[in-house]
Amino acid sequence: MKPAYWDPLPTARRLTETRSHLRAEMLKGAWADRNWRNVPGPFYAGETDSMAIGRLDAPDHICYDDDHGGGFGGVFVFRQPTDEAQVFDLLCGASLDLYQGYNWDGDEHWTVEAVRAWWADRGRVRAWAVEIAADWGADTHPHWGYNNDPQYLGHYHDAAQGHRDFIAYIDDGLEAYLRGYLFWLEQRREPQSGEALPRL
Repeated sequence: MKPAYWDPLPTARRLTETRSHLRAEMLKGAWADRNWRNVPGPFYAGETDSMAIGRLDAPDHICYDDDHGGGFGGVFVFRQPTDEAQVFDLLCGASLDLYQGYNWDGDEHWTVEAVRAWWADRGRVRAWAVEIAADWGADTHPHWGYNNDPQYLGHYHDAAQGHRDFIAYIDDGLEAYLRGYLFWLEQRREPQSGEALPRL
């Protein structure tokens, strides 16, 4: 049984020291630039341009936004990693970003109050995800211009699947994760089995 919260940063640091294509220097995203859709946790994406390929490595953690109109904009972390394999996947996805816009210093910025505020406002990000999943999951997109070419449909459909996965996680799973994360922020240690967790 997995703990209520597992700190991924020791594993992430080790991976960036031992994997040739993963380096801590690639994580330069600014907290002030973070995408508002990022779920609370140590990893987040700020100003990014991954050419919408981050999901090739980390489909369980990365989603694309539509901040540049009808096409792909930036990215955000919709699920934090909870084991070594997931940390590796997320770091691989982050390594593809041209702006090096990811970072892993979220623990230095998130507060208990800020996490609770994000959770209270989750309806906004969920509504956005529902709308874009319906749009990008469709088979025709006349408002996309050249992106309406059928060769792009598979890419958009995969992106829409990420949004649907995010919706499902908001509905079932994210609350439990965030309660464990609140414990971490308060205690700076992983909760033991049976310990009471803070409420959101």
